[in-house]
Amino acid sequence: MGPTAMTVAAERFADRVATRRSVREFAPTPIPHGVIEAAIRAAASAPSGANVQPWRFVVITDPERKRRLREAAEAEEQVFYSRRAPQEWLKALEPLGTDWRKPFLEIAPAVIVVFEVHQGPTSPKPYYVKESVGIATGFLLAALHHAGLATLTHTPSPMRFLNEVCERPAEERANVVIPVGYPADGATVPHLERKPLDEVLVRL
Repeated sequence: MGPTAMTVAAERFADRVATRRSVREFAPTPIPHGVIEAAIRAAASAPSGANVQPWRFVVITDPERKRRLREAAEAEEQVFYSRRAPQEWLKALEPLGTDWRKPFLEIAPAVIVVFEVHQGPTSPKPYYVKESVGIATGFLLAALHHAGLATLTHTPSPMRFLNEVCERPAEERANVVIPVGYPADGATVPHLERKPLDEVLVRL
């Protein structure tokens, strides 16, 4: 690929990714078979410390399991919003219009819970685990967006209940919950401004 083609490819990718928005209102429309699997395959190609690949992607589509997930998450979020969250954090969330209610966990056709895999009986010691899982999650979000799906990154606090809901061992720790699907008819997203490139890019 020549220099001009490289620039065009990079700009097209940047333009495509820049259209991604977090969605909190999903349609229950099923996701075509194979799309999530391909996106996770892309995520699992991410670099990781010592190539340990310390991630696990749990895909939940069963309605009863999603109901349990929502109920457990909302119980934690009620406590978070009423008692644990500092006031400045709640103020920062105001423009997004979020609260403890998380219906998207039950309505979205699929929910992917990304786990960090720490050292355990059958798993080696990981290195730079949060960085590695963060990169993989970025790949996953980009792949799902590229396929035409909407996503949301949800991080209930604390997240230990996810081990029980997802039937995962103690050495796996939930990192992020990602509802996946199509936006509901009439879904809205907050108007958010991205920082200009010259504010985030430094050349030396």
